[in-house]
Amino acid sequence: MSSQITLNVEPRGKPIRRLPQELNLAYDASGEELHNIISQTTGTSVHRLRITKGSDRSMVPNSKNATIDYAGLRNASVIHVKDLGPQIAWRTVFIIEYLGPLLIPALFLFPLRPLLYFNFDKPLPEPSDLQLLVCALLTIHFLKREFETVFVHRFSNATMPARNIFKNSAHYWALAGFNIAYWVFRPDAAAATSSNPALVYVGIALFVFSELANLNAHLVLRNLRRPGTTERGIPTGLGFNLVTCPNYMFEILAWFGVYFVSQLSWSVLLFIAVGGLQMWSWAWKKEMRYRKEFGDKYKKKRTVLIAGIC
Repeated sequence: MSSQITLNVEPRGKPIRRLPQELNLAYDASGEELHNIISQTTGTSVHRLRITKGSDRSMVPNSKNATIDYAGLRNASVIHVKDLGPQIAWRTVFIIEYLGPLLIPALFLFPLRPLLYFNFDKPLPEPSDLQLLVCALLTIHFLKREFETVFVHRFSNATMPARNIFKNSAHYWALAGFNIAYWVFRPDAAAATSSNPALVYVGIALFVFSELANLNAHLVLRNLRRPGTTERGIPTGLGFNLVTCPNYMFEILAWFGVYFVSQLSWSVLLFIAVGGLQMWSWAWKKEMRYRKEFGDKYKKKRTVLIAGIC
């Protein structure tokens, strides 16, 4: 086998300046080297590049552990190069997503309260103990999310299209921020006018257990991946024998804890329903990926999100 191969390079989508028509590479060159060469030649950030095989449109991974020969590229193979446009770091996106619902509850409950509930009789009653408790639970949840984003999570991809930050943030800012805070903190909300101690105690216990279990699941997933790699192993531990994504299961259970403490506010339930549907879709995709990636080594799950249900 020749030590060098020639790849035919074609743009996909809009033209890329200075994109070469051919590239000569060692057959054992890595996908990372291929990406870096095209990045340096075109002056385009490597994070903006998507390289796919012309034969089947599968991606050539930007990895130093996968050679272009292993990816299925041969002499005279065609690769397509696409400029994904301006990118933003996934970590930055997560920080911004969670910042809204971290700050909004306290803002709605205190400085913005007179403006939001101007149509109620004056003077407005002080927030109830339950409303303060819900605010505390929301703050704890999203502080934990920010902590995990900075110190726990390792991301398969370094960046995402910058325009997606608005779509991604809308879910948290609108549904977890404005929606929950406005309705739960109203002077006539159930959390302000009534209190069922059973709901409060069960909700607090469920919230605390689920948040800790969720953190544990995230730590398990983090430890499966070495820094700077996209390699994955089969996760084991609390919840992983029951469903594909126990981190999602415990996330939902924690929100049911908030739902109980809020005295069954429909706004919290709406957020759980919308988020749960999305997590169910992600969990099934991960289940399919595990089955394909690990084969018989992986024990297939019948339920991917909530044990025994879905």
